[in-house]
Amino acid sequence: MILEGECVKLGNDVDTDVILPGKYLTVTDFHELGRHALEGLTPGFAEVAGRGVIVAAGLNFGCGSSREHAAIALKYSGVRAVVAESFARIFYRNAFNVGLPAVECRGIHRLVENGDRLTLDLNRGLVKNLRTSVELRFNPIPSFMLAMLEEGGLIPYLKRRLTGEHPHPERP
Repeated sequence: MILEGECVKLGNDVDTDVILPGKYLTVTDFHELGRHALEGLTPGFAEVAGRGVIVAAGLNFGCGSSREHAAIALKYSGVRAVVAESFARIFYRNAFNVGLPAVECRGIHRLVENGDRLTLDLNRGLVKNLRTSVELRFNPIPSFMLAMLEEGGLIPYLKRRLTGEHPHPERP
């Protein structure tokens, strides 16, 4: 699975309340949640994200509350993936649950600038900045998690497995 997108660079300790403010927790339309992603930190983010971006962040991305809404808002804003120096564990898992790739890659923050074009090869564990041609390696995503992403998240993945219909029979 290879993803490409414009880079939106964020800093350290971007918490779930910044990703999606608590006042939107009663919103049930995922696309509406996406329109409010990162609105307090990066004005106009939703418009940029709608073009299909890759968020590159520093340490501890997604810290704070355990709400799944933050990952949903990023996905439905148009974010193709989040690459960070490190993640809060619950955000990392929530991202995969909703079908949003999350990649932990040491050195990413110094590799990129806003607007750079990035590619992520999730199978091989490689991120490349197309402007500079610099590449970084990360641990490839396990096959069962890639299958979950390809299905759109945990619920569609489990539905497929429980019905016996496996689009990728080589994967568990």
